[in-house]
Amino acid sequence: MNIKPLADRVLILPQAAEEKTISGIIIPDTAKEKPLQGEVVAVGNGTKDEEMVIKVGDNVLYGKYAGTELDLDGVKYLIMRQSDVLAIIG
Repeated sequence: MNIKPLADRVLILPQAAEEKTISGIIIPDTAKEKPLQGEVVAVGNGTKDEEMVIKVGDNVLYGKYAGTELDLDGVKYLIMRQSDVLAIIG
């Protein structure tokens, strides 16, 4: 990957949306819930006021509308500020 977040930003690979079917009805991609969990794949260096506590490989929870979507080589990522991450899982 050739992307390095700047300052206090993190690059997250969201988990796949859950596939739910109701009695044979297939739910289209546009109606699926956005995942709120993902794995951190790159982090910035932080700022002089805020050090980075999130590390590459951390599984995190983030807000429903947090971050900006990026499409790199056909894979969708989210980039957001460290402060937009709600929690580190396990």
